[in-house]
This record gives sequence, structure tokens and C-alpha cells, in this order.
Amino acid sequence: MTHDHDLVLRPTEAQTAAALNPPAGRNGGDLVVETLAGLGATTVFGLPGQHALGMFDALRRSSLSYVGLRVENNAGFAADAYGRITGEVAPLLLSTGPGALMALAALQESAAASAPVLAIGSQVPTAGLGGGRHGYLHELRDQQASFRDVVKSVHTARTQSQIPSAIAAAWESALTAPHGPVWVEIPQDVLLAPTTLPVVTAMDATPHEVVPRPELTAVAAHLLSGAARPAIIAGGGVVRSDASGKLLALAEKLNAPVVTTFGGKGAFPWEHPLSLQSWLEDRHTTDFLQSADVLLVVGSGLGELSSNYHTFAPRGRVIQIEADAGKLESNHPALGIHADARLALSALLETVEEREDDTAAASVRTVLDRVRARIAAQELTLEQQVLASVREALPDDAPSFWDMTILAYWAWSAFDARHSNTMHSAQGAGGLGYGFPAALGAAAADPTRPVLAVSGDGGAMYSIAELATARQYDLPVTWLIVDDGGYGILREYMQDTFGEATATELSRPDFVALAESFGVPAVRTTPQSLAEDLAKSLTEPGPSVVVLPAVLRMFAPTHL
Repeated sequence: MTHDHDLVLRPTEAQTAAALNPPAGRNGGDLVVETLAGLGATTVFGLPGQHALGMFDALRRSSLSYVGLRVENNAGFAADAYGRITGEVAPLLLSTGPGALMALAALQESAAASAPVLAIGSQVPTAGLGGGRHGYLHELRDQQASFRDVVKSVHTARTQSQIPSAIAAAWESALTAPHGPVWVEIPQDVLLAPTTLPVVTAMDATPHEVVPRPELTAVAAHLLSGAARPAIIAGGGVVRSDASGKLLALAEKLNAPVVTTFGGKGAFPWEHPLSLQSWLEDRHTTDFLQSADVLLVVGSGLGELSSNYHTFAPRGRVIQIEADAGKLESNHPALGIHADARLALSALLETVEEREDDTAAASVRTVLDRVRARIAAQELTLEQQVLASVREALPDDAPSFWDMTILAYWAWSAFDARHSNTMHSAQGAGGLGYGFPAALGAAAADPTRPVLAVSGDGGAMYSIAELATARQYDLPVTWLIVDDGGYGILREYMQDTFGEATATELSRPDFVALAESFGVPAVRTTPQSLAEDLAKSLTEPGPSVVVLPAVLRMFAPTHL
């Protein structure tokens, strides 16, 4: 009897001939890039270093497109955005020691936001592995230890024959829900040594599906069908699993109001009668969600930002659907369903009963009216005008990437993303410098549409070198820099807490002149001309910078 897998494993005559006669001039780095191509990669990000040169030399013999950034952390942010936008693995090539460590903050953001980044770093020569102090350049006692607490999984290839399997295992890990960054390391001598191994062809690295247990979805469907006041919190897991359509269908079937977390922006239509939008940092929204007798939380761990800084205290039953088992019931007791959001929502859609409720839409309007009244009482016209101008200028399907800055904090709550998987920020780990390099990664994924990056002047200085990258690859990214002369939100926090701000004021460059020195067109704008200037920049080819001198304020918190 012949089994199907026997047919798969039996090479053709042509494959046998090719395997027996591999092309000359290949090294261990070729096995890396051949494996990536065999797994389906088309674009890689990175920055070369002495120990990693074998990989970079191999790139010129491959079909992979390379996008090189000027700082490893920024290369990591670019890969992060590529992974978020495409849902595919984003390879990131790094060198040993300092080069690898420089990417840790970006990989932490990828871990927090579940972005599938495959970081491949070099190592000291094989003789230096094992913790001894040999004095190699870039040597660390245990390089893996620096990554183990950040990434999903760690993989090592000590010989050339181990390279394809290590990368395939890492690829599978990165794409198994919840997506996330993974780390592979390969010694310098393994990468540089000539190889006579056959060319790597198609590779199999199929991610595991995280399927809900049917008895749990049956209980969840029963609770939701019989609820008097159901509500839904939709997180980033809905966006990552491309489940916004199923979320909409379930919400309408249940007549359940929906609020999206900051990571779940765009998962539910902003102007839908059941949409509570994203006003999670508002007590009116918090109170409403607390009053639900059955609360469905899908694709969110109800962390600090999604729980109004842990002041949220649900009084009804909570159903939590989450692909990350570590987040299940980590903050609130719940009926925990370990599953991919799309699969679990599909199961619920098949089994919940339709709920009639004439009051749900009116309840949503009441909450939103109260939120608007609270904001209106704070005289924050400038901030709302600036955010509205950005929305007016940005095409509906254009992705945007927001740094940790006051305008981004406004956008978390008040910006209509209009489409799923178009608005992204660094709110997972909360580090500075994300916006511009991430936007470059998104533009590399799809250079046919404009991309917006938003930073403050403090965050902009983290990634100013990437203006050279934007120009080199002619990427269609418009960078909006809101220049308030310092770390604006920290200034506000310190003034509110201590009565005086320390270490928040910054001497900064003339951003317009600086951008132009890189060959990137730039304009200084005003709140009144922002929409026009931004729209113009977004329609022009290649990179551009728009600088807005303005001091913005945050709306008052409700969690204190």
C-alpha cells in the first residue's frame, strides 16, 4: 500500500540531480536565505555586522528583497509593522552582541502586540559557545538569555545541517496564535563556512490552529443568548485574526454594544449604532461595561490600558476568548476560552440565538453623549482640531503608525481607523521611536499606498537617521512631527504629580532643514493649514515630513 506521505518524500530525478550537484560558492548564509525563501519570505530587514556577514553576502545570490535601516531597533520596528500589516513572518537579520541587543526594545513591542518577527542573529564562533570567556568581539556569556524573556521561542543552529530545521521551527512558532517574535542564532563560522549541502527548496512550517473547546463555546453561547445587557470588548486579537466581519455579525445578532481596545482599533465600525468606539479611558464607558450582565472579551487580556488603569470591576459574568493562555483570567475571573478569535467567534455565531433589544443603540448614544460632554467641558478645541485634520487628510485605507506622544494618546480613544489593521501604535510595550521606522516597514510591504507616521519631537529624535532609509528606498511615508519642545506627556505627568517638570525640556533641531538635508521634502505647518499640508504630502511620491509646532494637552483622566 502506498501512502500519500511516501509520495511527498520521494524526490524526482531532477531534484536528485540538483541535490547531488549544488552550485558552487555557497556558504552557511545561503542556507539561511534559501530557507527563508522556501518558507515564503519575500522581504527581509536588518543591519549588517561582522559576525553576520555570511548571511548578508548570501542575500545577493537570493531573490529576497532587503531593506536596511540605520539602527537595529528601528529595523526591528520596521519588521514589526511588516508583520502586522501582512500577517506574514518578517525576517530580521542582526549581528552578535551589541547589534542583537539593540533590537530588544523592538522585539518587546512585537511580543506585546503579537507581531510575527523572525529575528536571526549571529553568534561568536562555535568554539566560544558555552559560557566561557574567550574574548571574542561582541561576546556575551549567554546571548540567548537576553532574548528568552522577550520572545516566544529561542532556537540555535550549531551546524549547517541544523539551519533549515531551526528556522522552520521558529517560523512555525511566530505564526502560531498568538503571533509573536522568535529568536534564532547561528555562529559566525557556521555562516561563513563553504557548504556542499543541497539548495533548500520548499519548506513546511505550518502553524498550529488554536481551536476553542466546543463545550466552552456552548456555555458561552448560552450565556450570551440569555443575557439582558450583553456587551463586547474587542481587542487586537480580532484584528490579527481578521475576524472583524464575524465580530460585526455576532454583535448584530446579539444586539450587543461593542468597544474596541486601543490595539483593536478598526475591529468594529466606528459609526455603527452599537459602537461605543474606543473611549476606554473614560468612566462613563467603564461604568457601562461594568453594568453588563454578560461581558464578552475577545482578543484582549484586559491589561492596564484596556481596563481604565485597572479600575474596571465587572459585576456580571465575563467570557474571555484569548489565544495567549497566559492572559486568560489573568486580571478577572472569567469563562476562559483559549482560542484564536476568528475560530471562537465562528463557533459562537453558529450557536447563539438572536436577541431582540430596542434599547441597546439608545444606551450607546447615551454613553457617547456623556463622553463628548466631558471632553467638551475641558476646552480642548486645538487637540480635537488637530486630530480631525489628520483624519481628513489620511485616505481611508492608508495605514498609520503612531509613536508614544500626546496626539497618539488622543487617537487611541478618539480616532476613527475606518478599516481593520490600518492603525497601529507602540502601546503594547510603550517605548519611544516606533512610529517612523514602523511606517517604513509598512511601506515596504505595500509601496502602492501612502503611509502616515506620527511622532512628537522627543520620539522623532530616536529615529531621525531613518530619513536616510526612507530616501534610499524612496518609501511613500509622510512623517508628521508634533514639536512641543520636550517630552510633552512626561511634562504633563510631572506637573500634575509634583507641581513642576524636570528633565522633560529638549533642545531640538530645525526638523524642516534637517529633513531637507536628507533630500526629503518638508514643510512647517499650523493647526489651520495642517489638513491641507498633510493631504498634499500624502499624495506626493516618496517620503516627506510635516512639522507642526504645537503644545497639546491630554484630556483629564478618570481613573484617579
